[in-house]
Amino acid sequence: MLHARPERLGQIAGAEAAGRVAALRACVHHVLRASLAKRPILSDWRALLDYLTAGMAARSTEQFRVLHLDARNGLIGDEVMGEGTVDEAPIYVREVIHRAMDLGSAALILVHNHPSGDATASGADVAVTRAVMHAATPLGIAVHDHLIISRNGHVSMRAQGLI
Repeated sequence: MLHARPERLGQIAGAEAAGRVAALRACVHHVLRASLAKRPILSDWRALLDYLTAGMAARSTEQFRVLHLDARNGLIGDEVMGEGTVDEAPIYVREVIHRAMDLGSAALILVHNHPSGDATASGADVAVTRAVMHAATPLGIAVHDHLIISRNGHVSMRAQGLI
C-alpha cells in the first residue's frame, strides 16, 4: 500500500485512506533519510539501500537521482535530476556536474530505478556513468557508485566491476 499510486489507492480505499497512506509514506521516507544524515553515508550501506528502495523501488517510471556528499561522505543533497518513462530517464552529464559544483560536492552516488523489476545495468547505464565520471574526475569530484534500484533488489555498478 505504501507504494501504490495515490489516485489508485483513492479509488480502492477512498480519499481519506489514501491521504493517510501518503502521510505514512512521507514519515517513513523522512525517518530513513534522517538516519542517513547522522553519519557518513558509506558507513551504513544497508540504511542507504533501505532509503533508496523505499523511495524508488515501486515507481512505475524511471527516476534518476544524485546523492551529493561532502568530504566526509555525509549527505548534503539528494536530488531528482530526471524523470522518465517506463524504461528510461534523461541524464544530462552537464547538469549533474553543474549541480555538484553548486553544492560543493566532494563525491556523488548516482541512482536510478528500473520499474521492470530487473536491476541489471544496461549498456546505456554504464556509458552515462562513465561519462559522469570522466567529467567529474578532473574537478576533484569522486563518483562512488551508480546504484540501480528495483522491486526485486538492487545492483551496485561498482560491485559488479562495471565502473
